[in-house]
Amino acid sequence: MEKKPPKLTLGLTGNPNIGKSTLFNALTGARQHVGNWPGKTVEKKEGTFTYKNKKIKLVDLPGSYSLAAYSEEETITTEFILKEKPDVVVQIVDTQNLERNLFMTIQLIELQTPLVLALNMADLAKKDGIEIDAKQLSILLNIPVVIIDAKRKKGINELMDAVVEQSSSDKRSKVKLTYGTEIDAKLKTNPTRLEKKSSKNINNALANTRYGFIKGLSREVIKRDKTRKKQNISDSVDNLLMNKLLGIPLFLIVAWLMFQATFTLSGPFMDWIELLFGFIGETVSTLMTSWQSPAWVISLIVDGIIGGVGGILVFVPIIAILFLIMAILEDSGYMARVAYVMDKLMHRIGLHGKAFLPMILGFGCNVPGIMATRTLETKKDRLLTILINPFMSCGARLPVYALFAGVFFSAHQGWVIFSLYLLGVMVAIIMGFIFKKIFSKGLSSPFVIELPPYRWPSITGLLLHVWEKIWMFIKKAGTIILAFSVIIWALASFPAGVEYGSQESLAGQMGETISPVFEPLGFGNWQSSVALIFGFVAKEVIVGTFGTLYGVEDISEPGAIGADASDMTVSASSLTDALQNDFTPLSAYAFMVFVLLYIPCMAVLAVVKRETNSWKWPLFMVAYTTGIAWILAFIVYQGGKLLGFN
Repeated sequence: MEKKPPKLTLGLTGNPNIGKSTLFNALTGARQHVGNWPGKTVEKKEGTFTYKNKKIKLVDLPGSYSLAAYSEEETITTEFILKEKPDVVVQIVDTQNLERNLFMTIQLIELQTPLVLALNMADLAKKDGIEIDAKQLSILLNIPVVIIDAKRKKGINELMDAVVEQSSSDKRSKVKLTYGTEIDAKLKTNPTRLEKKSSKNINNALANTRYGFIKGLSREVIKRDKTRKKQNISDSVDNLLMNKLLGIPLFLIVAWLMFQATFTLSGPFMDWIELLFGFIGETVSTLMTSWQSPAWVISLIVDGIIGGVGGILVFVPIIAILFLIMAILEDSGYMARVAYVMDKLMHRIGLHGKAFLPMILGFGCNVPGIMATRTLETKKDRLLTILINPFMSCGARLPVYALFAGVFFSAHQGWVIFSLYLLGVMVAIIMGFIFKKIFSKGLSSPFVIELPPYRWPSITGLLLHVWEKIWMFIKKAGTIILAFSVIIWALASFPAGVEYGSQESLAGQMGETISPVFEPLGFGNWQSSVALIFGFVAKEVIVGTFGTLYGVEDISEPGAIGADASDMTVSASSLTDALQNDFTPLSAYAFMVFVLLYIPCMAVLAVVKRETNSWKWPLFMVAYTTGIAWILAFIVYQGGKLLGFN
C-alpha cells in the first residue's frame, strides 16, 4: 500500500495590496476552493499542492494590518492562528513599505507563531533605491526570511524549503519586547485581546514600543541609495489621476470606456451562446416530440428550463469582461486612487469618506460591500453606509440592463448602462447626505487611505478572479435561477388548460393584481410585475422570468397544455418582439431605473439584519428603496413623456 504524503497546514497572511493573492495562485494554481468563513461573509480561499512529498493545505487569510481583532478580517486571522494552529504561517511583506508591514510581524512573534517572512516586490523597491538585508533581518527577528517575486514565481522554492524546515522545528523567535510590568503581565495572560479591550493609554504604549523597535530594526536592515533619483513616473500619474479638478472627470471617462469595451467585446460571444441555446431548445423539442412526450413536459424543459437558464447564461461574456476590466483597475492600484478622489467629494457633502470603499465593493455584490462597513469607526457611520450600499449597481443587475439596452438602445448600450451606474452613485451620495443630517450632525473624521504602488496585474490572478465570478454566476443559474424558472413556468402553465403565459394563468393573475402600481411608470404589463416580484430572490431571475414567460414562438395556442409541442422553441427574437410590444424605449429605461433602485435581494436583507441585529433596518430598507425606485422611475417616464420622448 502506497504511503500517503504527510500533510501540512500553511496560513498565508499579510497587509492588503502586497501580492498575497498572487503568491496563493502561484502555489495552488487551479487547485483552490473559494467560499466564506463559517458564520462570516468574508471570502475564504483554500488550496492544496504537494511539495517534496508533503501535501500542503494553503489557507489565504484576509488582508489585515494587525491582529488587534478590531475588524472581522483581523478577528478571522487571529482566531485561525490561535484555534487552528497551522504548522507554519507565511507573512508576505511589501519590501517597499517594510516598516509598516513589520507591525504585524511583531504581533505574530509575540503569539509564538511558527513564522516565515516572505519579502515580495524587492525589484520595485530596488528601483526606488531601497534594498533589504534579508540575512540580517532574519538574524534580528530570529525567523526565516526569504526574498520572493510572487508575480514572476521567483524564490518560491526557497520559500517552501524554509516552510518545510520551519514546520519540523520547535524553535520560535526569541525576540521579546518590554512594555512595562503591568502590560507585560496582561500580554502574558491574554495577548490576543489586550488591544481590543484595553484603554487608549495601553494601546498607545503597545504601538509606541513596537514602532520604536521597528524603527531601530529598520536602520539595521534597510539600505537606501540616496544618490539615486526616485522614479517620479508614479507621482506624475498620481498628480493627474488625483487632481482635484480632473480626478472625478477622468474616473467617469474610465468608467464610460469600461462599459463601451464590455459591450463591444462581448457581442460576438453572446451571439454564439444565443445560437447555441436556440439550437439546443429546437433540438430537444424535436427529439421529445418524436418520442411522443407529453406537451407539458416539453414545455417544462424547453420553455421553463432551457428558456429560463439559457436566457441568463447568454450574459456570461458581459459578466466576464466587466469583472476582468474591474480587476485590472483594482490590481493596478487605480481603484485606491478613485476612493481617494471620491473621499474628498463625499466629505464635502457630510458623508464619511471611508464609505466609498464599501460602495466600490457593492459594484460586485452588495453583501461584501455591507460587510466592509465594519471598518468604519462609529455605529452611525456604519448604519448610514449600509443603508445606501444597495444603490450601488451589483453584477446581478447587469443582465437586466444588458437585455433591455440590447433590445431598445443597441447603438448606445455603453452610454445607457453607464448612466445607470452613475445614477446609482448619485442617489447613494444624496441619500447618504440626508441620512447624515438625520443620524449624525457635523462632519466625519478625516479618511486616511493607503495608495499602493502602480503594478502590472498578474495574468494568472486576473484569470482566476474572473473565473471565480463566472463560476458563481453559473452556479446561481444552475440552482436558484433553475428552481425559479421551473416555478415561474408552473405559474405560467396552470391552471390546466389555460394558455401558457396568459393573463388567465396563475402568473398572469398575480401580475394583474399588482400591475396597476407600475402603470404610472410605463410598465403596467403583468409580465413585468411578475419579474419584479421574483427579482427579490435574485436580480438575475428577472431575465429568467422574461425568458420563461416570453420565450415561445408565435403558434396557434402557444404553450397550452396539449398544444403541438414541436412548435415550442426558445427564440431570442420572440423575446425581443414581446418586449418591444410591451415597452417603449422610455418605459424600458424607467424599468431599468426601478431595477437599479428597488428592494435588494434576500441575501442582502439577511446580511443587513445580521449587521444591525434588528429587523427594523431591513424592513426600512425594503420600504425606502422601493419608494425611491418608484418615484425616480415615475419622474423618468412621466417627465420623458412631457418632453416628447415617448
